[in-house]
Formats: sequence, C-alpha cells, structure tokens
Amino acid sequence: MEEVIKIEGGHKLNGTVRISGSKNATVALIPAAILANGPVTICGVPSISDVESLSVLLRDLGVVVDIRSSDSIVIDPTQMENKPLIHEAVNKLRASYYFMGALLGKYGHAEIRMPGGCYLGPRPIDLHLKGFEALGATIHYDHGAYILDAPQLIGNKIFLDIASVGATINIMMAAVHAQGRTTIENAAKEPEIIDVATLLNKMGAKIRGAGTNVITIDGVEALGGCFHEIIPDRIEAATYIVLAAAAADEVVVENVIPQHLESLLSKLHEIGVDIKVDVDRLIIKGNTGNLKATDIKTLPYPGFATDIQQPLTALLTQAHGQSIVTETIYTERFKHCQELAKMGANINVMIPSSFINGPTPLSGAEVSATDLRCGACLVIAGLIAEGTTTIRNIYHIERGYEHIDEKLSALGAKIWRETIE
Repeated sequence: MEEVIKIEGGHKLNGTVRISGSKNATVALIPAAILANGPVTICGVPSISDVESLSVLLRDLGVVVDIRSSDSIVIDPTQMENKPLIHEAVNKLRASYYFMGALLGKYGHAEIRMPGGCYLGPRPIDLHLKGFEALGATIHYDHGAYILDAPQLIGNKIFLDIASVGATINIMMAAVHAQGRTTIENAAKEPEIIDVATLLNKMGAKIRGAGTNVITIDGVEALGGCFHEIIPDRIEAATYIVLAAAAADEVVVENVIPQHLESLLSKLHEIGVDIKVDVDRLIIKGNTGNLKATDIKTLPYPGFATDIQQPLTALLTQAHGQSIVTETIYTERFKHCQELAKMGANINVMIPSSFINGPTPLSGAEVSATDLRCGACLVIAGLIAEGTTTIRNIYHIERGYEHIDEKLSALGAKIWRETIE
C-alpha cells in the first residue's frame, strides 16, 4: 500500500500563500543548537519530515526537544551525552552530517553513520573532512561510520576547492570552539549560511564575513542559549512563484525576501511572467499563452539555484521555442524530464543539459517523484495538465514542502491523497 498525491489539472489558482521557514537553514540550525550550554528556541520551523528525523537524532543524544507551537522548537542540550549516531534516521537525511561539525566542535569526538538524502549523483563529503583535518582532527572510516577525533581543535586557514554550503557550515560549527582564528576561503555565500552564523553569533560565537567568500571565526570558550527566527524558504517561495506563473489568475506569495530570489525573478521577467515585487511579498499574474523560451545555467548563489531548475522546467514546457537548462552543480539532476515526458513534454536530455521544446499540452499520467524538487516539478505539471495526475513516492515531497496539498487546496487546486496498492 502506498499513499499518492492526485491532482486534477486545469483549475486556475487564486489567493494568498504563506512561505514557511527555510528547510536548508532548519536542517543546519537544529544541529548547530547543540553547541549551546542552555536552551535554544528556534521559531519558524517548517513541519517537514526532515525535522522529525533530526529530532529523533537529538533525543538519541539525550537532548530535550520540545516542539512548542505549530512552528517553534526548543532544544535543550544541558543533559546531552556524546553517543555514536547510528540510528536509521541518519540514513534518511543528508543534513545529518552537520552533527559531525557540531559534535567535533563541542566534544572533540564524533561518530556517525554515512548520511543519506536525495540521490543527485555524487555529493562527496571529502571537503568537510579536509576542513576538519585542517583544524587538527584525525578521521577513520570503520564499518560504514566516520570516527572523528581531536583532543584540541586549532584554528587554521582553509581553502575550499568548491564553494560547498554543507562544508562551509560544518567547518564553521567545528571552528567555533577551536583555539585561535579559522579562515574559510572560497566559502559558499548562500543566505542559509548567514542564518546559521547569525544563530551561532547570538549564542556567543565570533563569526564575521558570512555571505561573502571569506568567513573568519575566532574561537570562544562557551556558547549559551538564545532565540532565533529562521529566514523564509527561498526554494519553496520559488516553487510557488513558478507554480503561480503556470497555473494562476493571480496569486500573492507572502513571507519572502525578494533579494534571495533575484536570479529567478529576472529570468521570469525575461520569459514574460507578470510579477509585482513588494517588501516581503510578490504578486504573480499567470499568463502561459505568451511565454518565451529561455536558457538557464545553474550556479552557486547568487546565481540560478539548482533546486529551482526542476520546478521551472514544468513551466518551460509551456513557453514558445526551445529552452536549454544547463546543470553545473548536480549533473544527474534530470530524472524529472523522463517523468514529464510521460505527460507529453518534448524534452531531450544530453547531460549536463536538457532541451525543452514548447509549448506542449500536458496530459495527466502516473508519475514518480524521484527526488524532492522533481516532486515539486510534477505538482506544477499536474496543475496545468488535462485530466488527473497521480504522483508516487511522495515522501520525497514531504521532506521539503510543508502541507503542500493544504496550501494548494486553499488556492483552489483540486489536489488530494489516496492510498493505492
């Protein structure tokens, strides 16, 4: 038995949708909170399965986790013990690797199973490990688990070969207690990194330069509890913006930071989408009849986000001409194209690019969410397709989109869940 999402296409969306807190920030902020010696309250936490998996891991370590209201979580690590993280929850999410940096920083020792998550081709963690080694840690790999040891972490200059978000955050967490100064060069600049640095600084860390390519961390003795509100999820916001462009009369997307979405907004403007930008909300008028094809190349922030190319591909099937999407971050990220083809899309994939010929009418079909953002792409395709679309493997969607069916129903979509054999 499997739960699926079904969508009856062709219903125009209208109304307002509120964006939840950032998934990619949340999954780093929660492990970062264990560096404190007192309770940390995080507000704006999205209700997604990744948060449940992280809570399981925290409780394994003896951390008290109190999910207060709909969106706030209190993490109290005062009675915490450093134990090996070998729970199956580690396999469920990639971000469990942030416990490496946090535990190494706090205790000088960490033991953790190889993390899981969406399969998007190779996503090596060697940059994280190189960073830990530069701070003085020794690393062993034994029976599928990493064992990290450092009697004393010492600040150092670390140059990242690739501006990796995960490695930047992980090294930052390990370095907060290191002796002296750590400099991360060619650091990633994503807004989520600024959010984690902000939390750590509120706890008493000394981090400068987050959001630029050089981050400086001066080690401190101890960190205390604090209160922190997560930034809005720019990828969820992007998904609803693209979805509105594809299927709405008029939709307002609120609780956004427009500056985080500039690369997407300029592309949508170029292809002919009508968007009005306000301080913390956007008004999108749908008009798929006059869209022009475009070329997109994914790049690290502030370039075009790899996480947005899949949802956008669904919209590009309705644009006039040939659009080309070139993927420079995760070259395997084209599984959604095969699923869209089942619905009638005309797409040729020649890695690292896909060639989308439009406009093509889409028809409802049975498709599968191969990963989180592929799921978002199929939801958008289902909304504009004729007939009913059935999406399988929806656990991928639930990893990153809070109450997606409820939010869409409130806008007038015909979307529901069913259990099938």
